Amino acid sequence: MLVAAAVCPPTPLLVLQLDDLRAACHAAIAALREARPDVLMVVGGAESTSTYGGQAAGTLRPWGIDVTVGQGEPVLPLSLTVGRRLLGDQAPGDFRSVALDATSEECRKFGEKIGEIAERVALLVMADGSACLSPRAPGKYDEAAKPYNDLIAHAIAHADTGALAALDPAEADRLWVSGRAALQVLAGAAGGREYEGRLLMETAPYGVGYFAGLWT
Repeated sequence: MLVAAAVCPPTPLLVLQLDDLRAACHAAIAALREARPDVLMVVGGAESTSTYGGQAAGTLRPWGIDVTVGQGEPVLPLSLTVGRRLLGDQAPGDFRSVALDATSEECRKFGEKIGEIAERVALLVMADGSACLSPRAPGKYDEAAKPYNDLIAHAIAHADTGALAALDPAEADRLWVSGRAALQVLAGAAGGREYEGRLLMETAPYGVGYFAGLWT
């Protein structure tokens, strides 16, 4: 059963800058540990759905940052590499990537399986919002991006699983919301249970929506 979840952005910028956001992510992760989980999992979006061991390595070198985490040959996708970096010395039970184009139903079932892994499961969800929030954004600026981003922020702040489960994949793809699938995995893992949500920080440098949130 899911007992706690944190949402953090899967951006390499957390390594070099965004100190306040990184501190908020560390506070959320500390709260995961305080929930005394039997297992801590990390989930993030990637090209395909896969499972990696808790000691798996990832590197940020393709993004111009000479940072490698974990052990062995780097295999983790970007989202899970950033998650591994945020965890520091504590390796998770395992890492799970979910395909960026997974359907909402696939994400729900994926999340349900995570919630059944142990009696007390904590989940670190690596997910961001829209990358179309300003003319400087990586994606083309779209006036619909802010309302969609606000919807995600509100869902994180209020632990609204229904709102996350209802995110439209086509709209998310159009607005460059790469965190959509991972957020819907969170909704699946939570099931129908109620949680207290907190949005520790929301920011949008370079026109990309980033959140640090916590469910307990």
